[in-house]
Amino acid sequence: MKSSLTLVGTLWAFLSLVTAVASSTSYFLPYWLFGSQLGKPVSFSTFRRCNYPVRGEGHNLIMVEECGRYASFSAIPSLAWQMCTVVTGAGCALLLLVALAAVLGCCMEELISRMMGRCMGAAQFVGGTCQLGWAYYCAGGGAAAAMLICTWLSCFAGRNSKPVMLVESIMKNTNSYAMELDHCLKP
Repeated sequence: MKSSLTLVGTLWAFLSLVTAVASSTSYFLPYWLFGSQLGKPVSFSTFRRCNYPVRGEGHNLIMVEECGRYASFSAIPSLAWQMCTVVTGAGCALLLLVALAAVLGCCMEELISRMMGRCMGAAQFVGGTCQLGWAYYCAGGGAAAAMLICTWLSCFAGRNSKPVMLVESIMKNTNSYAMELDHCLKP
């Protein structure tokens, strides 16, 4: 099975997969910011939280000591958090899509050309632009690696200097068959 990637392209595919998994994992974990509230440790991310206060009877605040997500999108406390949730989720989805295509490029001969690799690197740059606990650093590290290293490596990922020329190869084969037929039909 021949690859459409160079050795650098294979490294890019592997690093793309690692950064996409790191960013996506951090997106789902509530350990971005740490603090304390009502004497209890709390942590949260854009749409998940651990140990959070709720109003009890008589308007008293009680701490719910569990991790969970907000009940609905509109329950996320602010518009900025809602926007960050959407943009970060879209960025993670984009990183996962590029990583999947890059890994498939290791197995398929004419999947990724140099131009396609550069376009995918640009998509990784966009996907890495939105992301202080360890999950936050994981998101930041994954985003930085996707934006800087993967973008640079993608420029050297494709084996072919031109995009896949399926039509051109069909035309070459068709022309050779036409020439053979023409040669056979001549007296």
